[in-house]
Amino acid sequence: MRVHQARAPLSRDTVALPDPGPRQLLVRVRACGVCRTDLHIVDGELAGGKRPLTPGHEIVGSVAARGIGAERFRVGDRVGVPWLGETCGRCEFCTNGRENLCERARFTGFDLDGGYAEHALADERYCVAIPARYDDAHAAPLLCAGLIGYRSYAMVGDARRIGLYGFGAAAHILAQVARADGREVYAFTRPGDASAQDFARTLGAVWAGGSDDAPPEPLDAAILFAPVGALVPSALAQVKKGGCVVCGGIHMSDIPAFPYALLWGERRVQSVANLTRADGEAFMKVAAATPIRTEVTRFALEQANEALGALREGKLNGAAVLVPRG
Repeated sequence: MRVHQARAPLSRDTVALPDPGPRQLLVRVRACGVCRTDLHIVDGELAGGKRPLTPGHEIVGSVAARGIGAERFRVGDRVGVPWLGETCGRCEFCTNGRENLCERARFTGFDLDGGYAEHALADERYCVAIPARYDDAHAAPLLCAGLIGYRSYAMVGDARRIGLYGFGAAAHILAQVARADGREVYAFTRPGDASAQDFARTLGAVWAGGSDDAPPEPLDAAILFAPVGALVPSALAQVKKGGCVVCGGIHMSDIPAFPYALLWGERRVQSVANLTRADGEAFMKVAAATPIRTEVTRFALEQANEALGALREGKLNGAAVLVPRG
């Protein structure tokens, strides 16, 4: 399924099966998560990227073939292909552990064709092994919702009371990780979304309410997964002195002006950009040790437009996952 132009439905195209190049894997896709970033790409909210494009960067599959020099995985091994697909390896960011900021990075499902397909190519150096405890569909959301959530979580340090704004794919995974660490989770959903609030409570949230509600206790930190800039001042108002608001999305609407008093008291606003390979390795160890329940709704690959529509309209608890036939 490919994007040819912004704000148009994906089309089902037939293309030749590619041969893997040096250090590349040809991956037979078993499942691919549908991420909000895919929606931003399809809706034309992110500049750049290739056209036509096969979206999808939460890929779980098996190695079908290996290119020259590809030795990390064997044919038949299960691998995960995340958002970060390639970096230069030479710039100041790559050489000091911040390859997520590489100016020449290329991203799966954006600059590189992704997993809304039966097969995908991936550089083996950027792939990860998937914990055996998860089947293909339930593993797929770990590859971005889980990874970006985990990187955002690292930004809050030792915060004990954590607010999660936008209780979708990323938040429902992170809530479980935070609860396993003994943190308190406060879930903020669309106002009046009782279903999402009930869902958050089943995953261990000590409180759940609308994004316009105040929690019963001041927060040490908040993480925003909803791409709504107006939530930044709302979250700052609920975070106590010294706390932070982490913006976990790749795209967000403009942040409105707000009184300096909301920021004063050494509060801070922090963005999260992409991920590193080290994030992937660290989070997969956490996922192997923690029984994370990923809530998924399966769609056939041909139903990619329906899956994107369900995400756009807020009709999902958890994540949508595309499953190719066969």
